[in-house]
Amino acid sequence: MELAVKDILATIQPTLLLVEDKLREGVDEMFLPLGQGLLNLLDSGGKRLRPALVIFASRFHPGAPLDRVISLAASVETLHTATLVHDDLIDGATLRRGRRTLNAAWPAAATVLAGDYLFARAAKFAAETENTRVVTIFAETLMTICEGELYQLFGAYHLDQDLESYYRRIFSKTASLFAASTEAGATLSGADAATIQALREYGKNLGMSFQIQDDLLDIVGDERRLGKPTGSDLRQGIVTLPVYYFLHHYPQERERLEQALQAEPAERDRVIAKIVEDIRSSPAVEDCRREAGQFAERARQALAPLPDIEEKRYLLALVTALLDRDV
Repeated sequence: MELAVKDILATIQPTLLLVEDKLREGVDEMFLPLGQGLLNLLDSGGKRLRPALVIFASRFHPGAPLDRVISLAASVETLHTATLVHDDLIDGATLRRGRRTLNAAWPAAATVLAGDYLFARAAKFAAETENTRVVTIFAETLMTICEGELYQLFGAYHLDQDLESYYRRIFSKTASLFAASTEAGATLSGADAATIQALREYGKNLGMSFQIQDDLLDIVGDERRLGKPTGSDLRQGIVTLPVYYFLHHYPQERERLEQALQAEPAERDRVIAKIVEDIRSSPAVEDCRREAGQFAERARQALAPLPDIEEKRYLLALVTALLDRDV
């Protein structure tokens, strides 16, 4: 029987609860609006996938002290949360997971500073591992994520992007943190180089599959379950994989989309809503599912050399569960 994401995470629930405590550590001592904002972010329904990846990866070798695993797991989740704060500001998003974003409630300058605070808090948690390689992985990943944001900003409204540009962007923005979570978790445990590399490759390919599925859900998903309007990326001129394949199959649609992106907001939204419907009924949907499946299979294959322990079976189950998700 295939396991759902919540069932897989339930197997490490006691450790995840310790991570939750760590994420809320010192909130009562923060400047009140900042503390309340952080609690709202933490309570907004995130899956805690990245902390889970840290925990599972740290168990392929018995050398990881629990308190340092908790700090690392809190670090990657806080880093992820910080990127969401900045993403929402850059995108002008007012809803995430059905809740008002920090950007919707605060001035832009305050939102930037809150994101910066969370980046610093994530770095503090990483430093608590007292492992220089882990801290280096953290720093390199933060640099990569920022590069990904720049790729996206400078690539917006350019409809002639190729697949390699798309892959580079989604690795930078999403898959790099999945890869860092598994690599750093294994590193913290004292695992050998081959195990660390295998787990990094697993995390990278899982993250690529996850983001492709996420981009597809932005087109075909249920708005009530997504907590945001469908076609949000397209309205910002971001070329995701469904859009790429749609234009590949129907190059004559490029002009219609270009005109829509340059139109007044009401007209733009009307035309893009129709284009989203057209993408939903096009071969682009199956193209994306195929590619997400290919990256998922690479994630499974990356784990093949590793011992057949319980954690490996849960990581394999997670690949399928994330590929089949609808939110």
